[in-house]
Amino acid sequence: RRLYFDTHALVCLLEANGFTTQQSEVVVSALVKIMNTNLDMIYKEMVTKVQQEIALQQVMSHIGGVKKDMIILEKSEFSALRSENEKIKLELQQIKKQVMDEITKVRADNKLNLNLEKSRVKELHAQQDRALTQTDRKIDTEVADLKTMLESHKLDNIKYLAGSVFTCLTVALGFYRLWI
Repeated sequence: RRLYFDTHALVCLLEANGFTTQQSEVVVSALVKIMNTNLDMIYKEMVTKVQQEIALQQVMSHIGGVKKDMIILEKSEFSALRSENEKIKLELQQIKKQVMDEITKVRADNKLNLNLEKSRVKELHAQQDRALTQTDRKIDTEVADLKTMLESHKLDNIKYLAGSVFTCLTVALGFYRLWI
């Protein structure tokens, strides 16, 4: 058996790193035994060239048999499969046509429903706009009434204030005359 490393160089390396000669030889001997054991196990599991050739010939003969069976099946079953395939294609075309008809019906129904819903929404918006306009008018009327009332009260307050001021002035002038 070949060893893939220099045992003497390994012994020298171990000695250079502090091992004794006997210790170095024991370590290298153990490594050689381990490698030989591993190689024995590997060789037991390996296939020889002759065995590989025999297995290849067996596989090739099986492949040849399968090819012959496939040709026979192809000739006998191919026409049956072709006719079955044609039947399935026709059925598929019929189903496709039915589905397209159904899709067209559903689309038409959806468009009709959508248009009806749009008109309902427009009518609802128109009603809401009318109600909003009426509410705006009522609010504007109420605001105008409140402004008028506010102006009226403002004028009344100015009148009362002017009257109170003149009354106070009159009373003050009266006291002033009395004192003078």
